[in-house]
Amino acid sequence: MQLEAITWQRMAERLAGHLDDDAADDGASGANRASGGNAWDGGDGGGSRSWRRVGIDGAPAAGTGVLAAELADALRRRGRSVLVVAAGGFLRPASLRFEFGREDVDSYLDGWYDTAALWREVFGPTDPGGTGRVLPDLWDPATDRATRNPYAELPSGGVLIAHGPLLLGHWFPFDLSVHISLSPGALARRTEESARWTIPAFARYEAETDPAARADALVRADDPRHPAWTGLRPGPAG
Repeated sequence: MQLEAITWQRMAERLAGHLDDDAADDGASGANRASGGNAWDGGDGGGSRSWRRVGIDGAPAAGTGVLAAELADALRRRGRSVLVVAAGGFLRPASLRFEFGREDVDSYLDGWYDTAALWREVFGPTDPGGTGRVLPDLWDPATDRATRNPYAELPSGGVLIAHGPLLLGHWFPFDLSVHISLSPGALARRTEESARWTIPAFARYEAETDPAARADALVRADDPRHPAWTGLRPGPAG
């Protein structure tokens, strides 16, 4: 596998450009079918609503929020509306997360993140014809209470960026996905002591889900100051 050295900022610009090109292609196709539409409403004259959904996947130690923020900035400079959603805002209550103990790897993989809520509150509203009314977070693990934050209205043509761990194992409908990978040594070094029990969970995730193969782009970030990536490549996402 060939990797290209790159900065997070340049990577974000490349991803933003890809999303622009993708939207323009959709708009051109739609214009051939119906008049009046534009590239970011699906080219259908306003009859349906269209959003782009990006997934940035990686262990907490990989710092997915860095690329998410850089990509959001790059898209906003291009005039796009953007909403960033962290998977960490959709943890399940502690009574469910810790039902089988506080360091249960199976529970972490399958029961810590409220995937049903993500489908309902984040991906469903950004399906074609959806409302664009997205809940940015649901649960605060520090207080173990609902956040009660208001819904965000993402305009038609906007971009949803979801980031966090284990995102590519649930068939979420990403139009573009990136997996940030760490070597086992880097994962161990950069994972907080209190969370090192999760390291076997990420080894299983790599073995069972193969996020590196599923993603449209793979980033290696053992040294976060000097990431390298494959560039965008054809392949399934989600």
